[in-house]
Amino acid sequence: MPVTLREVTLENWEECIELEPTPEQSEFVAPNLYSIAESKFQTTFVPLAIYHDDTMVGFVMYGLDPDDGNYWIYRLLIDAKYQRLGYGRTAISQVIDILKAKEDCQKIVIGYAPANVAAENLYASLGFQKNGMVLFGETIAELNF
Repeated sequence: MPVTLREVTLENWEECIELEPTPEQSEFVAPNLYSIAESKFQTTFVPLAIYHDDTMVGFVMYGLDPDDGNYWIYRLLIDAKYQRLGYGRTAISQVIDILKAKEDCQKIVIGYAPANVAAENLYASLGFQKNGMVLFGETIAELNF
């Protein structure tokens, strides 16, 4: 599956903010506009558009958390039209590879709403394990290596 992660730029940011989850998932993830704005102030955050060939299908953002010094995957949003096609799994796998290549990355942390069973199953299948913490109402899981 030709899935690529690309920089969010002047040319594609408006398309990126049009991406939306299903109505049931909207409470689980911040809008992409918020995430892009957040990345301008949290300078270690990296927002990326997820493409299948030349079609934007989603958004992911990762970064070094200034509070705990860990790398986090902060956002994953696959547009409702493109869900259940493997794009989220492929994108998260690519982010894991990017972060594993960093010398200062010992683990990756991710958070998700406890009611978001699809996210929990996806992350668990990629090796993330709950660490027993709940932050801002989200279950926290880690991938250690």
